[in-house]
Amino acid sequence: MQATRPAELKVFISTRESTCDECREALGSKAWITLSGDGRAFCLDCADLGHLVFLSSGDAALTRRARKHSTLAAVVLKWSRARKRYERQGLLVEEAALDKAEAECLSDAQAREQRRVRGAARRAELDREYVARFAQRVRELYPKAPSGREQEIAEHACRKYSDRIGRSASAKALEEDAVMLAVAAHVRHRETRYDGLLASGADRQDARYQVQSEVRGIMARWRG
Repeated sequence: MQATRPAELKVFISTRESTCDECREALGSKAWITLSGDGRAFCLDCADLGHLVFLSSGDAALTRRARKHSTLAAVVLKWSRARKRYERQGLLVEEAALDKAEAECLSDAQAREQRRVRGAARRAELDREYVARFAQRVRELYPKAPSGREQEIAEHACRKYSDRIGRSASAKALEEDAVMLAVAAHVRHRETRYDGLLASGADRQDARYQVQSEVRGIMARWRG
C-alpha cells in the first residue's frame, strides 16, 4: 500500500489586520501567518517556522533543490483579488538547505557555461578549418592571385548564417565551379568599378555586364 504524502505546510500573507492567537501579538496587515484546522491564526515564531528563510518563486531548479534539502518547508501564498484565488509567492526553507541548493545551482551554471564555451570553440574550430580548406582551394585554382586574397575570399564566402556561395553544399565539397563563383564575386567588388556603378543607380545585371570582361581577364591572370 502506497504511503500517504503528508500535507504541505502553508503560510498565508494576510490581507487584513491579524493577531496571533497564541502570543496575542498584533501582527498588522500583510502579516505572514499559519492557520490551524479550527481557524486560529499563528505568527511564524509560534508556528515554529520563524527560523526559515524565504525563497521567492521564479527559479524552478533552485526551489526544487532547496525543498529537497530542507527537512521543514512551507509554501507561501497570497490572495489575488484579480484572480480570486491564492497564488504561490515562494517557499520558506531552512537556510542551510538554501545555501546548499544555491551552491549546486552555481556549479550547474558554471558547468553549463563551460559546455557553452567548449561548444562555441568546437564550432569555431570547424569553421576555421573549413575556411582554411576553402582558402587553400582558392590558392590552388588561382595561384597568381595577390598574396592573402585567398583568405579574404574564403572568410567572406564562408561567413556563417549567410546565403553566400561558400555556405552551399558544392562549396563545402570545394567544387571548382563554386570556388570560381566566390572568386568572381570578390574580383567584381574589389577589382572593378562595379560597386560604383551600383551606387550611381545602375541596374545590377547591367552593371555586371559592363564589368564582365574585366572580371574574366583578372581571373585568367590569377589562374596563371
